[in-house]
Amino acid sequence: MRNLCYYFGQLRAGKTILWCYLIWYLAMASFYFDPRPSIWLNSLGISVVIGCALILSVMPVSGIRAMDKWAVARLFMMPFAVSSFAALIKDHGFFVVFSPRLAENAVAGAACVTFVALTLASKAACKRATATS
Repeated sequence: MRNLCYYFGQLRAGKTILWCYLIWYLAMASFYFDPRPSIWLNSLGISVVIGCALILSVMPVSGIRAMDKWAVARLFMMPFAVSSFAALIKDHGFFVVFSPRLAENAVAGAACVTFVALTLASKAACKRATATS
């Protein structure tokens, strides 16, 4: 629990936004889930190809081992999420990433707001815990 407090207590705005992207993706994917293997296999293939290209574009001279393992994972997860999201929402009337159904946007938005609120509460709790230690 302490590690979790530390992680969320140190979470910067950029990573908070990335977490919200993931939450939005998971919410919308749950509403529009399609079990056809072709969607997921194509997304996986795109993830490997684009992920490798992204690794090559940002890899330091010292090699991939010098990179943060979660940064490397994100370079593969993002293309997977983008390609699978595009396949899932195709022909459903989305505007960019927003569902045509207000209730679905409200659920995803509420999940993101809840996450941000919990993150801020965690930061405050960690500061209090550090101040009393």
